Amino acid sequence: MRPNFENTAIAFELKSDSQLERAYFLFKMIANEPLVRIGTAVTNFAIKAHLPVEGLIRATVFDHFCGGVSEKDCLRVIDRMYGNGVCSILDYSAEGKEVDNQFDFALEKTLEILSFVKEKDAIPFAVFKPTGFGRFKLYEKVSAGEKLTEKETAEWGRIIDRFEKVCKKAHELEVGLLIDAEESWMQDAADDLVLQMMRKYNKEKTIVYNTFQMYRWDRMDYLKQLYDLAAKEGFTIGAKVVRGAYMEKENERAQEKGYESPICKSKQETDNNFNDGIAYCMQHLDRITIFAGTHNEASCHKLIDLMEEKNLDSSDQSIWFGQLFGMSDHITYNLAKEGYNAVKYVPYGPVKDVMPYLIRRAEENTSVAGQTSRELVLIQKERKRRKLDS
Repeated sequence: MRPNFENTAIAFELKSDSQLERAYFLFKMIANEPLVRIGTAVTNFAIKAHLPVEGLIRATVFDHFCGGVSEKDCLRVIDRMYGNGVCSILDYSAEGKEVDNQFDFALEKTLEILSFVKEKDAIPFAVFKPTGFGRFKLYEKVSAGEKLTEKETAEWGRIIDRFEKVCKKAHELEVGLLIDAEESWMQDAADDLVLQMMRKYNKEKTIVYNTFQMYRWDRMDYLKQLYDLAAKEGFTIGAKVVRGAYMEKENERAQEKGYESPICKSKQETDNNFNDGIAYCMQHLDRITIFAGTHNEASCHKLIDLMEEKNLDSSDQSIWFGQLFGMSDHITYNLAKEGYNAVKYVPYGPVKDVMPYLIRRAEENTSVAGQTSRELVLIQKERKRRKLDS
């Protein structure tokens, strides 16, 4: 059966009445852009000034959008979701690190999660951000083709070594490894590293996944070029297809520096590009495994239609649907109910370290037309349903 994204009883089954009320409060707040900006500034100040706000943050925005402060802390959430057919991806979401010992710590965390994943069916993938393993500015310099100093060359070698260690372990354990995409002006260097890892570790099975941000108008061409290369050289492509997460920053930088923005000119163009990317992947399942990271119902229906056209079972392991923890439960849980491979990205980490992620999440929600209002409509619908049933 096709999933019914209007079924709020399934979508919010795991939420208590108080958790549902908290979700309603949070999305009402996020819908107010000036309030988000003020709240962001106040929160940043409070954390930097070491004010005792972590308890309040933990009880509200953190617990809604994050699984916990540690892997163990997340287990209760992971097990409950898996009981309803929804898998998890643990995402250690500390951002903005700048020194080697922090990058080594992120590497160790990712290696730990890979071992954790191998032992737990509820967690089918591990994930990391390229800038979790090295400085943004160094990726930027390599992407621009600038000459590195001797010190930077050694530093870049350590980044390659971190990629190598984690991809090698994922390959040994046969666990999928998702590598996130970031800003366009550092992405070429990251893409080249991921390509090296795909060539090496995606020979027999898709282990390494790159992320294609389809709000970039050049990503379809890149996807096609990558497929031609994979067919020629005999490796497979893990394609995590998303719309993208840095739109405002991308447009602002392009305007400031006077180059053409890499972002599609409209939301409709982005939607078309995303759907074209999904369709292209579905036409080339001989070499592409798809992870569709989307909160868009129409795109989910598009992928379901393409699966049905190919007579693929809903649980076909070459196709996954992913949403963020705390968002779009109506998509995730209704997909899982009908047997599709549905997974939640579950961020975790110390509250103060995860705050940059949470702030970005709130800012993105204010800028994505319709996302927050859709969440509110569904939460209100479920509140009414529960009152009628009580």
